[in-house]
Amino acid sequence: MLRRNQRAMCYTFRVFAAPQVRLLFVEAANGVLYAHGCLLITPRKRHRSMPLSTPVSRRALRHSRVIDVQAYVRDDGLWDIDAHITDIKSFDANLASGPRAAGAPLHDLHLRITVDHALTIVEAEAASDAVPYPGFCDTIGPAYRALIGLNLLKNFRRDLKQRLAGIAGCTHLTELAQVLPTATVQAFAGDVWSTRDGENADLPHEKPFQLDKCHALRTDGGAVARYYPRWVAKA
Repeated sequence: MLRRNQRAMCYTFRVFAAPQVRLLFVEAANGVLYAHGCLLITPRKRHRSMPLSTPVSRRALRHSRVIDVQAYVRDDGLWDIDAHITDIKSFDANLASGPRAAGAPLHDLHLRITVDHALTIVEAEAASDAVPYPGFCDTIGPAYRALIGLNLLKNFRRDLKQRLAGIAGCTHLTELAQVLPTATVQAFAGDVWSTRDGENADLPHEKPFQLDKCHALRTDGGAVARYYPRWVAKA
């Protein structure tokens, strides 16, 4: 029985793996497993969205790349930034190293850096759970210790390219590393660094780090005039 303000959402999805979950019903069709069931959904307040336009043609998903970054504060005051990237195809792929079943990752790569409050990298490691060329791709992990000593706010992407581009690294791990500066800044914002300001005399006198870093927070724009009035550019 549904509770008040709940609705049932029924679903069918293709099963790519065997996670430790109980499915209400599973069927096989043409050698492919499908799961069926219903979820109870409690409506939430709707927010205004800005979706992409409706596709102009029917389409089928063939490939998914997912990048995920998690930030953890440690008991010793340092921060661990764990980044993860996967590439998954929705069909059975014939790789040079052999077949890869639909839903099995071509890439499943991990990168962790440890940073101090100045965003200097003090430790780094990489690991590969799935690669297209086993025994070759997955030997590059130790090379990413070359990130140690770099600062995420000081020419990081330039220095990353100098140390780990091309045959010096893994294309996808190096690409993953490029998201670390902005991801870490987002982790620090509102936690390590204050993102609020105003006209109170006891507020810091340094310009907030995020101003003039993007079009919305240009100091001659409306957002800064509303939220950071002390820092509006003088005409």
